[in-house]
Amino acid sequence: MKGAPGRGIVPTLTGADLVAAVPGLSAVAEIEARSPYQLPGASLTFSHLNALAGMIDAALADDFAGAVVVQGTDTIEETAFVLDCLVGGVKPVVVTGAMRGPEAAGADGPANILAAVTYAASPGMEGRGVVAILNDEIHAARYVRKGHTGLTSAFTSSPQGPIGFVLEGRALMHARTEPMPKLPRTPEDAEPPAVALVTLGLGDDGRMIEAVSSLGYAGAVVVGMGAGHVPSAHVPRLSALAEQMPVVLSTRVANGPVFTGTYGFPGSETDLLARGIIPSGSLGFAKARLLLQMQLSIGYDRKEIKSAFSRFY
Repeated sequence: MKGAPGRGIVPTLTGADLVAAVPGLSAVAEIEARSPYQLPGASLTFSHLNALAGMIDAALADDFAGAVVVQGTDTIEETAFVLDCLVGGVKPVVVTGAMRGPEAAGADGPANILAAVTYAASPGMEGRGVVAILNDEIHAARYVRKGHTGLTSAFTSSPQGPIGFVLEGRALMHARTEPMPKLPRTPEDAEPPAVALVTLGLGDDGRMIEAVSSLGYAGAVVVGMGAGHVPSAHVPRLSALAEQMPVVLSTRVANGPVFTGTYGFPGSETDLLARGIIPSGSLGFAKARLLLQMQLSIGYDRKEIKSAFSRFY
């Protein structure tokens, strides 16, 4: 993005524009820039990412050493996770962006692109799954989260932090995460099933739970409190919803997994899991919704869905 008179910064720059603005990039790799979408990160959809995964698969089956996806930072964690689930092969794939526009003092976009290309062009990065690279930090797709609205150090990973850094023109890795098990891509013109995201908090009256089943959703992710708790008054509604569709339990807490066997009161994690609700483990609610959407797209049943989420403990 760059500034527009009286409008703030908006999507304007092409991939070629971004490449041209990075000093020293040509010494690292030969780049072919493509601009399939010029949208704010918040306006991307699962269908965009599904198609993008196909573009990357086709390119990496050719002579390309790796791929770098540049987008708005609002949804980098979702894009990285979906691509980790859908892109095949072992060649490196990186998602990056910028916290500051190109006209801002200390704009971080060129440095982030240079770091991302350095990683993608480095030997030995095969088979590590999709990563996000910003602020010279390398984050695994399944763990990365945006943790601040404005700082260049906005991106974090829990529980272990970055798995590496790009320093002195090299990708330095100190941990390895396995890529996500691959899910088949759906046809690009297929409409993905809708999955509701229902966030519950103190004093919530639960009417959103009742609305889900009447709005055509195929599944739901419930964002609870603490280790996976909801108001006791909502338990009958959630139990009824879980009989109609797959319901996944997540938490609004940024770090740590949904518990499975500690608390025993009505609305606790043990109560909800006993009613057929599926725990998301340590997978955050935004990624949990996308994973459930991908699973439903390819016809996973409840047993397969529960098994897939169990990997995040």
